[in-house]
Amino acid sequence: MKFDLLKTCAQSGARLGLLKTDRATIETPVFMPVGTQATVKTLSPEEIEEVSEGIILANTYHLWLQPGEDIVQKHGGVGGFMNWPHALLTDSGGYQVFSLSEQRKIEEEGVHFRHHKSGAPLFLSPEKSIEIQKKLGADIVMAFDECPPFDASYQYMKESVERTLRWAERSKKALAGSDQALFGIVQGGPFQDLRKASFLGLENIGFPGYAVGGLSVGETKEEMLASLDYVKTLLPKDKPRYLMGVGTPEYLLESIARGMDMFDCVHPTRLARHGGAYTKQGRINIKNLQYADSLEPIDETCGCHVCRTYTRAYLRHLFKAEETLGRRLVSHHNLYFLKTLMRGAKDAIRHDRFGDFKNDFLREFDASKR
Repeated sequence: MKFDLLKTCAQSGARLGLLKTDRATIETPVFMPVGTQATVKTLSPEEIEEVSEGIILANTYHLWLQPGEDIVQKHGGVGGFMNWPHALLTDSGGYQVFSLSEQRKIEEEGVHFRHHKSGAPLFLSPEKSIEIQKKLGADIVMAFDECPPFDASYQYMKESVERTLRWAERSKKALAGSDQALFGIVQGGPFQDLRKASFLGLENIGFPGYAVGGLSVGETKEEMLASLDYVKTLLPKDKPRYLMGVGTPEYLLESIARGMDMFDCVHPTRLARHGGAYTKQGRINIKNLQYADSLEPIDETCGCHVCRTYTRAYLRHLFKAEETLGRRLVSHHNLYFLKTLMRGAKDAIRHDRFGDFKNDFLREFDASKR
């Protein structure tokens, strides 16, 4: 993997970069659709190409459990398994261990926990996580980490950061000899000294990219942006910065303004499956009665094939009739909407006007409709 910082917006500090892997060249900032189970829910790989910039995320935890990393490896990795020839990123599985399992025991060696459905005992360590990610064959992989609650005590967060640093070093050793790019994950919750200690420890180990974890986990918007304001002062300028788990239009733009480059989140497709659709004027629920006879597209300014082809009335009908096509079409639209937003952001950075672009968009995007 190679990353080149092409430009920093003079107006805002937002960054324009070029991320190169063996399978893709991606301009950043970029939103990566989430393909948890080797599929972006309801969309085919051909449709994903239309709504992405050539990189998606797959989930280590879920693919480990079903169908198993060995079966995926037999297909040449996730790309061969799902017929996706472009770039891939896999998470470490750490977030799912801590978010899906209520019964877990954290030890220095790793985490003992329960299957989120069957309750069967499971164990995941840095070495096991990297072993799985090797077989999944992503271009970019993540170090195994703990993602504590944002409101965890200072003492707990300190111990977690120290353990996560030891796990990061073990993750790097486990990946030795692979051509996959390993990102370290900066943790520390709201505590600036712990965020700094986390980053400095990761920098000492050495990684080609850095992720920011432990945000978008229930904290307020003000708390999240305050953490980003501080973390951006730590991260090196010549390496990609990946903010994990952020994917609403407002948060994406605010995070880009704070120097972040890469993003992922299930929110756009999860929202779509419940009828939620993005427009320039904010979020709407296509299932609402007011759209029963609407001949308008979801967003008349959107160029996606859904907005070029279907009316709000038709999409509402699909949801009311419980037809799967409705979920597919709105998922397609939401991801295309974010792709278009990211392209607008990149163009604004090129012309040193990202601050104006962000403010203009947010002024029109009515937060009350979210």
